[in-house]
Formats: sequence, structure tokens, C-alpha cells
Amino acid sequence: MHSQKLFIGSHAPYFHNGNSVASKSYNIMFAALPAVGMGIYQYGIPALAVITFSISCAMLWELIMNIAMKRPISIGDGDAAAIGLILAMLLPATTPWWIVLTGTFLAIVIGKQIFGGLGCNPFNPVLVAFAILMLSWKNYLDFDAALLNYDLGFKMLYPLGALKHFGINAIGDFTSQGLLMGQQIGGIGASCGLGLIIGGLYLILRGYIRWEIVFSFLIGIFVTALLYNISDPDKYAAPMFHLLTGYTLIGAFFLATEDSSSPVNLVPMLLYGAGAGIFTVLIRNIGAFVDGVVLAVLIFNVANPLLDKIRPKALGKGI
Repeated sequence: MHSQKLFIGSHAPYFHNGNSVASKSYNIMFAALPAVGMGIYQYGIPALAVITFSISCAMLWELIMNIAMKRPISIGDGDAAAIGLILAMLLPATTPWWIVLTGTFLAIVIGKQIFGGLGCNPFNPVLVAFAILMLSWKNYLDFDAALLNYDLGFKMLYPLGALKHFGINAIGDFTSQGLLMGQQIGGIGASCGLGLIIGGLYLILRGYIRWEIVFSFLIGIFVTALLYNISDPDKYAAPMFHLLTGYTLIGAFFLATEDSSSPVNLVPMLLYGAGAGIFTVLIRNIGAFVDGVVLAVLIFNVANPLLDKIRPKALGKGI
């Protein structure tokens, strides 16, 4: 573990719950296994190659930065490996190796180490990397184009892409049950809703992520999508479609809940999650991008320090 000291001021009393960074990182990777396993089952060896290469590159960049910045070697805490895994879960199985290499560099070096390393990053490193990749090499991350040669046995359209480009009639063949079970194309670890829910519930029950952020994020998406659907059901998809497609579930359980870039107080967590959920649907319905999760959560990463200033009055303080 790191030997450098971070001086943090906060109110007593203090307690330690016995967990470590390594414990959390490895539990996050364990929780991701159901969704990752389904992705490997769907896409085969190319998906496994992207995942293993992404994890390896992330750990390599972490090691290089440790040496370059003369810091203790930290790849044993599993944080870099978890970042590499989650980044791979967002990518198509056909992603070229050089994009994976670039993405892990952006996540570890730009998104994490430049800000001081573990716990000091103001943005989720995975989202920083993916947003830059998305803006730089859009065609390589277009699921319909990237996965065109895969025969998955069901409708070969990215659900959100079909909605964006062809309208609501193009998504008629998608069912909530099918989407939940992974009958859609998308990121390697973002297609199987059931796997993500199982992993997310595991993390909540173990206390590694806060249910308040997950719940408010999903409610924000549901309510906003419902209002759009009521206003024009022939143009805007139903709430369940938005909840089960794209990066919604991986965003709720694995992206929005990243420690350093999310609030720690109750009201800020609810505002943070709900705001990111609302912006997700706004971007999907009236924005230029097919999916809004990545950009919406990044926007509220920026708002996090301001939101976290909202806190209850100290006990005994005068009115």
C-alpha cells in the first residue's frame, strides 16, 4: 500500500471497517464476472482478448507511473486491474489493440496518476478515457459497425442506435426480458442486464457501493423517460427500455459509484444520482450522442465538490 500521507481533516469519532483498497478492487472485479462471462460467451475469444489486454495494459501503465514518479509499487492493490476491466466492459469485442492501449493510458495516467493517484482523482478514470476514445475514434466504438460480422442469433442492431437513427418502430422486436438476459449487442460487459444487477446487488450488500447513488440514478432515468414517453409515445421509448439498454446498468453500479468522484453525504448522493440519470435521458432523446451515460456521469463528477458541500447542520449548532 501507499506510504505517503494524506492529511485529511474531519470530525470525530473515527472507525475503520476493516476493508482495504485491495479488498474492494478484487470484490468489484468479482462482481463484474457474471456480466463479463456473458460477454465472453456472446462474443468469444475476441472479447477475452480485449479484457485481458486491457487489464494487463492498465497494470503496466500503473507500474510505469509508480517508477517514474518514485512512488511505492501499487499494482498489488488491484485498482489498476479493476479500471482496466471496467474499461474493457464498455468496449466492443472488436476493438483494435491500439485503442485498448491508448484507453488504458488515458485512464491510468491522465485520469488517475496525474491528479495524485488513488483517491485524488476528481473524475472517474474509466469515463475520462472512454469519453476521449468516443470523441476521437467514434466509428471503432459504433456497435452496429464494429460487430457487423458477428452472428449472435438475434436482431443485429444496437438498441439505442436503432432508436436514435430509425425511430421507435425500429425497437419493436426488443423485449424487456430479452434485454435483461443480454439479447442485444453492446459493450463486452454492458449487454447482460441480469449479470450487472447480480454484481451490483453483491457490491451493495457488501457495502462497497452506496445504494443511494444507484437508486437515485435509476429513478432519474425512469422518471425522465416516463415523462418523455407520456408526452409523445410514438417518438420516445418507454422507461424500461432506457433502464435495460446501453450503459445504464453498468453506469449505475460500476461508474457513477466510483469513490473519489462521487459524493459521500446523503442529499448530495441523491442529487448526484438523479441529476446524472436525468441528463442521461436528455442526451439520448434530444442530444447528439446515442448514449448519454458516460457524459452525464462526467458532468456530475464536475459538480460533485459543490454538491458535497450540502450537509446537515452539526448537532448542537445554534439556529
